[in-house]
Amino acid sequence: MHSLIHNVLRKAKFYVAFGTLAAITVFCSNSPLLRKSNAERMQEFVIDLSAYARLTNPNFIVVPQNGVNLAYEKANPNGKLYKRYMDAIDGFGVEEIFYFEKYAPDSARIATLRELSKWKKVMASDFIGKDDTVKEAQLRNTQEGFIPYVRHAGNYHYKEISKDILNENADDITNMSQIKNYLYLINPSEFETKEAFLKAVEATNYDLIVIDLYYDNTAFPLTAYDVARLKKKANGGKRLALSYINVGAAENWRYYWQPEWKLGSPAFLKKKYQGYDNEFYVQYWDGEWRDIIFGNDDSYMRKILDAGFDGAYLDNMEAYIYLSK
Repeated sequence: MHSLIHNVLRKAKFYVAFGTLAAITVFCSNSPLLRKSNAERMQEFVIDLSAYARLTNPNFIVVPQNGVNLAYEKANPNGKLYKRYMDAIDGFGVEEIFYFEKYAPDSARIATLRELSKWKKVMASDFIGKDDTVKEAQLRNTQEGFIPYVRHAGNYHYKEISKDILNENADDITNMSQIKNYLYLINPSEFETKEAFLKAVEATNYDLIVIDLYYDNTAFPLTAYDVARLKKKANGGKRLALSYINVGAAENWRYYWQPEWKLGSPAFLKKKYQGYDNEFYVQYWDGEWRDIIFGNDDSYMRKILDAGFDGAYLDNMEAYIYLSK
């Protein structure tokens, strides 16, 4: 018990710095005072991550992908918007709203996102089976007020640069409210070198890009110089650059992964990720995992900040659902 108290007090120094002292209870998961659901714990995780990043950059953008119900108190879409969470984020990323190869609209999510789009930008990534439905998919999303990025059959894993830029423009984009299109490119396997990858992205006119901090899973992240190059459109306009980061699952090719790690060891590696043998859902409220992701100079978020990204795109937000099954 003494070691637990010591750990909480040590963490408290960080949380006092950005005014969320109450959040330190997440490190006391055995405390009888803590009765938070997995959804509430994910909400706190995002709030704390956002606050940490904005200590360095007050305008830092945070866009969670999927898990849209987290925008509401206790993740209940029939309830009230959760103000602390909404203040911590700048948009919503959502996959497969209208299409998953075939037209298969998720009416419940569409209704929720339609309401949320009144407050924040919705970045929609649909996956189509036929290239001739690109325009149709774009139209369905824009009619709802969403910003679409449509992947065709060969681009399920976000490895190609789509040429179908909607509302291409030369405007300077400095905040999320201004974006009219975006590129989602987190798998650079199609590019032989980092320089080839950088030049290909530089040659586009997307308003916002979502890319990985690392090129081709190398040991070294993109540099501030690399990111600065990517924050200018080919036509000269400025754009936003967000770094992809998986916060709900650990990936065994990342720099933080240790050779001896396996499911259950360390304890935060909680559950296998169906369909992805190299990933594990994590107990994201665990102090060790949080330390990996943010809150200190060795964290993943610190590397993103040091590289000069405008924000972070948080994946696997819906991990709270899978950990409850």
